Amino acid sequence: MKITLENSLERFSEKFKTSKEFTEKCKDIIPGAYSRVSFNYGPHAIYVERGEGQYIDTIDGHRLLDLNNNFTVNVLGHNHPKIANALSEAIPKGFSFGNPMRYESQLAEIICDRVESVEKIKFSCSASESCVSAIRIARANTGKNKIAKFEGGYHGFIDDLQISAHPAPDRFPGPPSRPAPLADSAGIPSYTIENTIILPQNNLDACVKILRENAYDTACVIMELQSGAGGVVVLDKEFVDGIRSLTEELGILMIIDETITLRADYHGLQGVYGVKPDLTVMGKIIGGGLPLGAVGGQARYFQVTENGQVHLSGTHQGHPLAAVAGIACLEVMDEEAYDKLNTFAEQIKNELNEWADKKNYPFIVYGAFSFLGYAFTDKPGREIKSHRDFWHFTNNDYIFTFALEMANRDFFPVHRGQIALSLPMTGEDIDSFIHTTKEIVEGLLNN
Repeated sequence: MKITLENSLERFSEKFKTSKEFTEKCKDIIPGAYSRVSFNYGPHAIYVERGEGQYIDTIDGHRLLDLNNNFTVNVLGHNHPKIANALSEAIPKGFSFGNPMRYESQLAEIICDRVESVEKIKFSCSASESCVSAIRIARANTGKNKIAKFEGGYHGFIDDLQISAHPAPDRFPGPPSRPAPLADSAGIPSYTIENTIILPQNNLDACVKILRENAYDTACVIMELQSGAGGVVVLDKEFVDGIRSLTEELGILMIIDETITLRADYHGLQGVYGVKPDLTVMGKIIGGGLPLGAVGGQARYFQVTENGQVHLSGTHQGHPLAAVAGIACLEVMDEEAYDKLNTFAEQIKNELNEWADKKNYPFIVYGAFSFLGYAFTDKPGREIKSHRDFWHFTNNDYIFTFALEMANRDFFPVHRGQIALSLPMTGEDIDSFIHTTKEIVEGLLNN
């Protein structure tokens, strides 16, 4: 079947017309109709009625295999019985106190036991907040002001970090070896931009030069080992090892953001890399689907929070229900669960890439573990080593059309070229996704 953006949009609008009508209605009371920009999928969001296991049921009456999973949060799928039962047992005890409950420390123990670099941990309501906490802790420990981040790295919508997080083909200031900071939003002060150093991914020589020049006033480097906004980019191990050695030499704290990648391995993606950062930001799966973030790290860096130098507090931080859900989620996510997800991910990558290679198609599935990227590229065999590569060498119209067409065929990916697997998925689900992907790629490339 011949597939074009136009006919995919037409079928999408017809299939999800109730969602379209509801979107228009909600615009009268909520700017844009919903509070998260990332909900927008195609011409409008797809509204969900409920979720069960690996599926979501839309208000339009369709059941979709969820390959979005709330942007990687729902590693156990929807309405997992262990999480639901844990919440049902906790709610009658009350869930909003000016006192701590035991759940927070239980979850902290689980995380500290799994992630080697985490000796102590502080919870917040989101990973975005925990990025703020990590930066404040880094600045207090070093006495320095500037922060360094990578071009294309997303760490929440806070002012300090929403710089050069979502570049686009016409928004890459500076040469590849020396990116210039660019605010992602209006309303970010100019002094914040000036205090942010932007680094290129997988270019160690350039990073060494930039960080040495700014070492006197750089408090930290924050990085994702596999980034997930606007294209998946996996950092080379040698590159990560080089950054770790350099930060130790220069007295700059290394912060690894594992908000997404904690779903990659029982010990986090840092365990796979064998790297031990100073601080780690976590979120998404640690709350079992409820809002929760955390910053953890070596105990010595948290002395500034214990002696009162750094204040980190909020009404709902470490919320007991989020901690209860997080405990249940991580208890299910044992090493066998990770192995199942990662085996499925390898099957998807291997089968689709071998097929595309035989067909000489400019289509790739890349990334690692249960969070993968897909892209239509400028030529077969293209590697994506940075976000500039993603924007310069991929066909965004094809990626967008692919996502629309997936929804038209009862799958729900992340529309910007990503999929996130969940534990309830079966071999049949994976086979069906692979088969449908081949059909859509054929339909797009053989027009």
